[in-house]
Amino acid sequence: MDIAAAAKRYSLVGMLGWQDVRQRYRRSAIGPFWLAISMSVMIATIGIVFGQIFNSPLKEFLPFLAVGIILWSFISTTVTEGCTSLIAAEGIIKQLPIPLFVHVLRTLWRNILILGHNIVIFPLVLLAVQKPIGIEALLSIPGFVLLVLNLAWVSLILSVLCARYRDLTQIIASVLQIAFYLTPIMWLPSLLPQRSSSYLLDLNPFYHLMQIVRAPLLSQDVSALSWYVSGGMAVLGWGLAIMFYGYYKRRIAYWL
Repeated sequence: MDIAAAAKRYSLVGMLGWQDVRQRYRRSAIGPFWLAISMSVMIATIGIVFGQIFNSPLKEFLPFLAVGIILWSFISTTVTEGCTSLIAAEGIIKQLPIPLFVHVLRTLWRNILILGHNIVIFPLVLLAVQKPIGIEALLSIPGFVLLVLNLAWVSLILSVLCARYRDLTQIIASVLQIAFYLTPIMWLPSLLPQRSSSYLLDLNPFYHLMQIVRAPLLSQDVSALSWYVSGGMAVLGWGLAIMFYGYYKRRIAYWL
């Protein structure tokens, strides 16, 4: 099976992902930390302005905003780059017999590496607002694994669809932009009226995927609903992805 074969080529995935990051920031003095610097400035600016607008205490709002923007940047970049992961690897696909899923994993690993650079912002924010972090933050590890599993099957399906329908990439980017404003990233969920929270939170898959990672880091409890939704999405999504990919994988090379 192509997916299993790709998973066994983890060393190749790791090498390609590292190479992508090194190539992107070649001859740069501080490399991908430029992203962390620009994101830090953005978080500080938005935190001060929107904290005043929403009348939210900076000690509560700034850590929430920081981890939210860091996670959303990871999610949105992974999905949008996942759309073009097969298209970008057209030359390799047509020349080398490498499992196609390797290229999806390569994109995912590359963004995990960039997330590793950006996440250093969060402890600095906690130090700035003098907010401690508890032992419950360890729950963010299984939450992150579940998030990555969901992003993997989403990227796999979208990479195949976008190889066939190139305009779909722009549609996905627009959907993600809308989802950003509908998901509590720059606003606290507590600001929502009770009636609005039922569909802006409970029916928002992005909220649940972020919450299983974000809430433990903020010393908050993760609702059982968020675990159920995220776990159910992973199981059903991978079932769909395996069937979908198995049916279309032989046609991908002709679409590129």
